[in-house]
Amino acid sequence: MILPLPPLPTPLAVPRILVALQAEQPCLERSVFAMGTRLQIHLEGPGDLGQASERALAESARIEAACSTWNPGSAWSRLNAAQGAAVALDREWIALLAEIQAWTRCTEGAFDPVLMALMRAWGIREGGRVPDPATLAAARLASGSHLLALDSLHSSAQLGSPMAGVEEGGFLKGYALDAMRRAAATPSGWLDFGGQVLAWGRPQPVDFADPQDRQRSRGTVLLVNASLSCSGTSERGRHILNPRSGEPCPAWGSTAVVRPDGLSADVLSTALYVLGPEAGLAWAEQNQVAAAFFLNDGSVRQSRAFQDLHPTLIPREPR
Repeated sequence: MILPLPPLPTPLAVPRILVALQAEQPCLERSVFAMGTRLQIHLEGPGDLGQASERALAESARIEAACSTWNPGSAWSRLNAAQGAAVALDREWIALLAEIQAWTRCTEGAFDPVLMALMRAWGIREGGRVPDPATLAAARLASGSHLLALDSLHSSAQLGSPMAGVEEGGFLKGYALDAMRRAAATPSGWLDFGGQVLAWGRPQPVDFADPQDRQRSRGTVLLVNASLSCSGTSERGRHILNPRSGEPCPAWGSTAVVRPDGLSADVLSTALYVLGPEAGLAWAEQNQVAAAFFLNDGSVRQSRAFQDLHPTLIPREPR
């Protein structure tokens, strides 16, 4: 995460145009509420930065309106409510879901977008509960990317079970970060979307938090045209589900992944958390992914690609 900006007077405050001494060019900083979390925008460069930020925010709003399953009127909510019938979707969303299915195959099922039945069974969005065996068995049958059929020719999608549903929590913010960067079209800047950061142009130092205390930094990495995404359970409890077992992942610590784009960073921070520090590290090494695993005992495991970024690690103080 970027070290927090000073709070603005209101969530939708008028942006402040600043002169950044370090950048030696005009810059804008803005903080708003989007997709249920805080979005911080920092843009640098010539031209109308206010308009650039508006273009970025419009992209975030467009994606949320179409894909957020918290909104019953969204296209993806209609897909989830269709009881297995085919639903027309814009080609952009067909392409996005196809890309996510490819990540499911690449991670051998550690990441999966069709988890809504399991999310409901475990009450993830309602604070959590333990389902009875019959409910859990039914939810397992109604989960999995294999249930999502995409028809690119006719631009439609269909779920193979009436109970099945797409759950976007592990990838939509990353997708939105990439879209906002393109829309802003500034020479440099950074976006912090609920803790996932995308930086471009001028290198940007970014903190990653301790897995047991998000207010405590465990180190810093310099992002150069890249995104940092972290996944863990310190803030929301055991909310990350293992698609292969259908159960919440153990609270072993947190992951940090650096990738050139927001989407793959978002996906892989979740997938590697599901795999765990041993299998996750092996997968990251095999696929040359920059990943770090922060364990609750204070130890840190890093892939070679992550070490090559020369992060600054802060040892945990003994309690």
